[in-house]
Amino acid sequence: MAKKGELLVGLDIGTSKVAAVVGEVTGGLVTVAGVGSAPCGGLRKGMVVNIEATVQAIERAVKEAEVTASCQIHSVFAGIGGTHIKAFNSHGVVAVKNREVGPDDVARVLDAARAVALPMDRDVLHVLPQEFIVDGQDGIKEPLGMSGVRLETRVHVITTAITSAQNVVKCCQRSGLHVADLVLAPLGSAEAVLTPEERDLGVALIDVGAGTTTVLIFNQGALKHTAVLGLGGNHVTSDIAAGFRTPFREAELLKQRHGCAMAQLVGADDSIEVASVGGRTPRVLSRRMLAEIIEPRLEEIFTLAHRQIIRCGFEESLASGVVLTGGGVLVDGVLPLAEQVFRTSARIAGPANGHTLPDDAIGPLFATAVGLISYGSRPRDTGVPTTEEKKGFDKVRHRMVGWIKEFF
Repeated sequence: MAKKGELLVGLDIGTSKVAAVVGEVTGGLVTVAGVGSAPCGGLRKGMVVNIEATVQAIERAVKEAEVTASCQIHSVFAGIGGTHIKAFNSHGVVAVKNREVGPDDVARVLDAARAVALPMDRDVLHVLPQEFIVDGQDGIKEPLGMSGVRLETRVHVITTAITSAQNVVKCCQRSGLHVADLVLAPLGSAEAVLTPEERDLGVALIDVGAGTTTVLIFNQGALKHTAVLGLGGNHVTSDIAAGFRTPFREAELLKQRHGCAMAQLVGADDSIEVASVGGRTPRVLSRRMLAEIIEPRLEEIFTLAHRQIIRCGFEESLASGVVLTGGGVLVDGVLPLAEQVFRTSARIAGPANGHTLPDDAIGPLFATAVGLISYGSRPRDTGVPTTEEKKGFDKVRHRMVGWIKEFF
């Protein structure tokens, strides 16, 4: 738990960029003091493939955030993502001591729920309680103090590849930063962009990053399903680069400035100038042709995300519709395309929930980093209060130290 007036730092290490946000949390709301970002070429599909390039990007982003916030950054809540992330639901049961549910009972039932066999190369990242059940009475969010003899819980367990987590920690360490905790990056996005009402009624968060797209489904206030797709905004850009025979960087600019997710929304006579490779003369091509390249790929991404919603059985339970975030959704016409594919209402979201943000931190690009601050300011996701919170911190710290010792 953050102390009042204490500055926290969220570090979003993404496939295309690293974003650092410095903020103060008061009453659950984040007041941003400074932001920094830097392009990053050290990750592929959310996983580190070049340590030095990632370290340099982290250093540049953190330095910029330090200058804008006029502070020194030593510790961060780092986001982690990628196709190595796997999640499942689990169930735990214990007998209640003293016939009244206490903190130790909650800790034991959560430990029972997370006691599942995992491969040697994987570790538990989060254990997120969905509900507690006392003597058959379900739907309980806070069981402390209730009378009963049998305590059950349903939880959502998120796991990570140990080596991928180690590489993220190592990059931060080489940048001179202490990792206060590793957090699933899209969970940070959810913290920043979703309202409690949306979580209760049912909502699907579609976080379209550069290398991956993450689907989080919330219902009755709890996370029910997590899936990571190996497609993202860079795949759209690659399609443009190949189709227009233009450099990747120019294709990204074309997507941002002139792209449209639905070809029917583009005038037939609209034209754009396209740079050629090898120093050849730029060409003038149809903007509708650009949209005809973008639309199928974004439709594929949304269709795969929709299949995840159908697969977990929540298609009819998303009363709040779909929320889109991430840099990959910053294309004209993406909302009508999303509503067409998901067959429900959709909105594009940046950091909300009353957060006080400077102009350069508004929008989906900084949603994850802002959310990491909110997430880091709360007790850990064990759901265990008071003295057990400290035990959770100690476990995280011990895990981090163990990882780092393997390298140094």
